[in-house]
Amino acid sequence: MRDWLKAGTRHGIRGLTAGVALALGACSWVAQAAAVAEYSVESAKASQGLLIDATHAGKRLVVVGDRGHILFSDDQGRSWTQARVPTRQLLTAVFFLDDKRGWAVGHDAQILASSDGGATWTKQFEDLAREAPLLDVRFINAQHGFAVGAYGALLETTDGGQHWQDVADRLDNPDQMHLNAITQVADAGLFIVGEQGSMFRSSDAGQSWSPVQSPYEGSLFGVIGTALPRTLLAFGLRGNLLRSTDFGDSWQRIAVPTPRGPLAFGLAGAALLDDGSLVVVGNGGSVLRSLDHGQTFSLYNRADRLALAGVSGLVGDRLLLVGQGGVHLASAQGAEEVQR
Repeated sequence: MRDWLKAGTRHGIRGLTAGVALALGACSWVAQAAAVAEYSVESAKASQGLLIDATHAGKRLVVVGDRGHILFSDDQGRSWTQARVPTRQLLTAVFFLDDKRGWAVGHDAQILASSDGGATWTKQFEDLAREAPLLDVRFINAQHGFAVGAYGALLETTDGGQHWQDVADRLDNPDQMHLNAITQVADAGLFIVGEQGSMFRSSDAGQSWSPVQSPYEGSLFGVIGTALPRTLLAFGLRGNLLRSTDFGDSWQRIAVPTPRGPLAFGLAGAALLDDGSLVVVGNGGSVLRSLDHGQTFSLYNRADRLALAGVSGLVGDRLLLVGQGGVHLASAQGAEEVQR
């Protein structure tokens, strides 16, 4: 679902945000919560609804998705508690720096923060005038972080989110291509991917950015660093999976064969697991796993064929998958796990 939510076309973004984004100005805002906050609706079926991203806050699992739903689990996903969240907007990404401090982003250019492992959340920032979503968030340390999104949005904080500043003018992005994902690459820096194969990298903690020549002109929905220095994977439409070992100077296309030919499903989310293996998920219930830092992948297509948007690791080499139908506990390959 993330390749729909992250919309590889201008039409798709407009359909999701019901408007055209305003031009971005080089200004800053003080994060202020609304006088009367609108909280996500409590639902016993929240874990079965549309969920877009998953991560760890220490040993705790945290997932985010539709209607402002954020849920957490302390028992490896067997049971879920819904957090109190001051929004009903769709949330598109979540990132935790450690077991306490985390951030989530979503529609209305909202940025939420938690200091208790995802149990409670406060709104740090929103910009209704943008009429466009933020799509990913990444912190370098407790004070310094970035959020990216539609129409070239790039926001930065240097005080833990108390203030967010629009720094989109640091990118050579005159057409305001949508920025879909941001990651940190070991021993290299920050890397962004987006619409029409757009790529940008920074070796100085985001103070300056250089465009990167992409071998693919279609939309890229995700990017992730591997366990190896300067090595990363970018992925997106039509099963396109790209690997670089030199921080984007050169790229190798990673072929994922299926019985009917090359993989054609869009790829939407990925995780680097504790053992160094990589898992990438996408439409059609596709689960790809690599044990060699992304050089080769095995493929498992889940029987339900539900679109997957995010993945995280569980104890015992198992997987937590999120997307259509909510959370799914799965084997190392991606097969549905029968709950006892």
